[in-house]
Amino acid sequence: MADDFTFEITKNIGVVSEGKGGWKMELNLVSWGGRPAKYDVRSWSPDHQKMGKGLTLTKEELTSLGKLIASLPAE
Repeated sequence: MADDFTFEITKNIGVVSEGKGGWKMELNLVSWGGRPAKYDVRSWSPDHQKMGKGLTLTKEELTSLGKLIASLPAE
């Protein structure tokens, strides 16, 4: 496993939820390993130095997911 793992949050879009200890599930644009930024949903520690498992999406995937969510019946 590489020791030079890098990431940069290029834009914070919003907070989905907040958990114990100040950890927040956020939607961000994140550049992984110097690559172009993608949309990313995951939990972050308050200082953004630690992260939980998440989901990284292209713009097209995020748009498709948004349409699926919008089509869900209201409960």
